Amino acid sequence: MNWQPHITVATVVEDDGKFLFVEEFKAGSQVLNQPAGHLEAHETLSQAALRETLEETAWEVELTGVVGIYLYTAPSNGVTYQRICFAAKPVRHHPDRPLDSDITRAVWLTREQLLAEPQRWRSELVPRCLDDYLAGPLHSLELLRN
Repeated sequence: MNWQPHITVATVVEDDGKFLFVEEFKAGSQVLNQPAGHLEAHETLSQAALRETLEETAWEVELTGVVGIYLYTAPSNGVTYQRICFAAKPVRHHPDRPLDSDITRAVWLTREQLLAEPQRWRSELVPRCLDDYLAGPLHSLELLRN
């Protein structure tokens, strides 16, 4: 058996009590997720988080820490994902930049707005990463060794 986890990154971006999410079309529904995606060849985890956030939201961000490292097996297909979740603050928005093709829009929501729609979460990691960010502590970016 050839089992291989998928390495992904996600970013919790906060601005004045609101958090940046993406609305994407998955399995016939619009779901909410942090800006997230797969690590690509020859990039660091930090570079992947910055790239994915820009591609999916048109926001440049500054990474401020590591929220956590998660292992998640999707019940829908049995695929295992290792997610490294970062914290970030917004730096610059590029409103004319096109978003990734599977992204409907980027949206700023409060925690309460996110929790009000559990049927729209991409996975249980969406609220978990947010709550872990809010509970702290944030881990230093120095934790990552490139």
